[in-house]
Amino acid sequence: MDSDRLDEVDQRLLQLLQLDGRAPFSRLARDLDVSERTVARRYRRLRAMGLRIVGQPVPDRLGLVRWLLRLRCTPDAAGAIADALARRPDTSWVTLASGGTELYCALNTRTADERNALLLQKLPRTPHVLTVSAHCMMRIFVGATSTWHATRFDAPAPTGSSPSVEPLPLDPTDRVLFAVLARDGRATLAELGTETGRSPSSVQRHLDRLRDEGALGFSVDFDPELLGYRMTTQLWLNVVPAHLRTVGEALATHPEIAFAAAVTGTSNLVASGVFRTPADLYDYLDRRIGPLPGIQNIETAPTLREVKRLVHVLP
Repeated sequence: MDSDRLDEVDQRLLQLLQLDGRAPFSRLARDLDVSERTVARRYRRLRAMGLRIVGQPVPDRLGLVRWLLRLRCTPDAAGAIADALARRPDTSWVTLASGGTELYCALNTRTADERNALLLQKLPRTPHVLTVSAHCMMRIFVGATSTWHATRFDAPAPTGSSPSVEPLPLDPTDRVLFAVLARDGRATLAELGTETGRSPSSVQRHLDRLRDEGALGFSVDFDPELLGYRMTTQLWLNVVPAHLRTVGEALATHPEIAFAAAVTGTSNLVASGVFRTPADLYDYLDRRIGPLPGIQNIETAPTLREVKRLVHVLP
């Protein structure tokens, strides 16, 4: 489907939903200067094209540790291994890259036992897995609960990971809300009340608490290819420690970047970028990455297939 089928109203609607995924149609209509009926019709059309609004937990606010796994596999098995990882409930996204022999997988863990079961037992014993490296995400500069789309240019500046505080305790109602909002972030209060057995006013109080405490975020998931962006690329950077924060915060302001985090390992900063063409990727590396201080080297790995993305993970 050609990107020109999305007009200015469609793209502005995507932008407003990115700012608040649960914004009511009445407010969206006022901001767009169109009727509420027009907003509802445009929203339904975008949904039919694959738009999802997803409620997601903020990992560090809930006492979860986020990991990025980098696996190299034999070419004949990478796809099957990626699909198997995607079926696991503890993985949040899985992508296949680098000629079909390398894949990336993000997961959240609460305990060392959860981490070790996968990293020390399951994966090393998987046939056709050649190497496994695990990178702990120390600080997420952008992308903790968001995804990229081409109308992100006017979004507020990201603030990075939450400061170190005690994990927010969750009750059974909170956990049901996370599960339902992972399927539909715009589920109505009545629908959420039916699922939780709570009144709409009680559900609203729970939602307000989770959002005010920084534990729940809403993401807009829309295929970048429908907006003409056909080259998603993983960037692995080795940055001098003194400049790690500076570079990470700079990447978080770039509209091309969907995700950026400081991680453990030889490459201490990883990012996901979305571009229209290889030439745009080159220009980005030349004009935006090149002038940043302290970058010693950079590795790029174009994504071949997104196997799993924007999935609720709450152990």
